Amino acid sequence: MPHAETLPHVAPSLTAVLFGLSGCLVDFGARTRAQGIPSAIHAEATPGALDSLRSLQHQQIPCAWLDELPPALSHSLAAALPSWIKPSQHPETNNPWPAPHACWQALMTLNVERLEGCVLVSGEPRLLQAGLNAGLWTIGLASCGSLCGLAPNDWQALTQQEREFKRGKATMQLFGLGVHSVIDHLGELNTCLADISLRRLKGEKP
Repeated sequence: MPHAETLPHVAPSLTAVLFGLSGCLVDFGARTRAQGIPSAIHAEATPGALDSLRSLQHQQIPCAWLDELPPALSHSLAAALPSWIKPSQHPETNNPWPAPHACWQALMTLNVERLEGCVLVSGEPRLLQAGLNAGLWTIGLASCGSLCGLAPNDWQALTQQEREFKRGKATMQLFGLGVHSVIDHLGELNTCLADISLRRLKGEKP
């Protein structure tokens, strides 16, 4: 008889998943912030993003995206995303990232009643730090966020060794922040979320 921990149906379901927008769901390499203008390339969904969102929707797990770009810019970037994922544009306040307020505001937008089981996924260190400060589980993205900072074509033009070096360096920086998991891109998200559910089952807290 298998150990109870190996049975996926006993793992607690997630409460909500928050995503960074630029460098996470869209805009591979988070280039919009550096260039200041959106483009069709920037608005393309990153590898695995749409599949991850479909999976979460199927599980009825509420999701929202966050960014601190100007609203017109961020909504232009989000054009490639399904309409059901809620934007949570944090207004200009005295509490910018890495203060936790933007994460809490996003969860309030989703009508989430508890922090338990809430996850933030991002390639932006300051947003991940905000998630940690807010008491969320955090998943860092190594290759498609601002730490590597390369557009898709530039990333693909690197040799395998160069990609591994940049990915490894970004991974160490993200773990240095204290994030709970690091993955390459959103194509690996489902497995990572399942691991977090298992860690919660074992009693681990963020």
